[in-house]
Amino acid sequence: MQLEGQRNSPKDVYNFHEAVINALRPTLKEGVRSIILVSQPRTPYSQAFADHIRRHHNWLTQGPNKVALAEISGFVATSSGVGEIVRNPLFKKLLEGVTSQETKSLLEILESKLASSDTRSVLYSIEDIEKAIIYSDGNSPIPEFLLLTNKYLATNRQKNRIQRLLQIAANKRYKTRVVDSDSPAGKRLTQLGGIVCLSRAP
Repeated sequence: MQLEGQRNSPKDVYNFHEAVINALRPTLKEGVRSIILVSQPRTPYSQAFADHIRRHHNWLTQGPNKVALAEISGFVATSSGVGEIVRNPLFKKLLEGVTSQETKSLLEILESKLASSDTRSVLYSIEDIEKAIIYSDGNSPIPEFLLLTNKYLATNRQKNRIQRLLQIAANKRYKTRVVDSDSPAGKRLTQLGGIVCLSRAP
């Protein structure tokens, strides 16, 4: 995707940024919440795009759709350039950072729902989660996030049942996250049984 117009034209830059947002929408709908911005060294392009998000897209800076942003300099116009960025130790460090931010945001959503008066906003039992995801009807809560720890996934005696649940959730494009059990979010999930489904009223 290229800028159509002049870099010094606020209107052209705005339209370009909106085109990038629109291109990201399908990926964001699938549950991706970590974005690493790459621009050429000594250019303000990544920062300008991040500022655009903060000014014009509050839905990406707060609430359940909040994304974690990070910036790095590099050249990604070619596949080899992308490969170099991905192999860069700084990229790996940034990826760990945005993933941590994303997990923290999910934990905040979980705690918010736990404090709400809606008893169906957090589903704990595998039976209730299956009902919402697999056997949903008009009265079932609508899933928003399926969260489970890597330890729960590895040690659960009903692996086939859990794998089936994850596969159906993926097929229905529900957002799923496997969280490190040693992270703060993972420890909180472990307290709740290792798996929860964040949902909303139908």
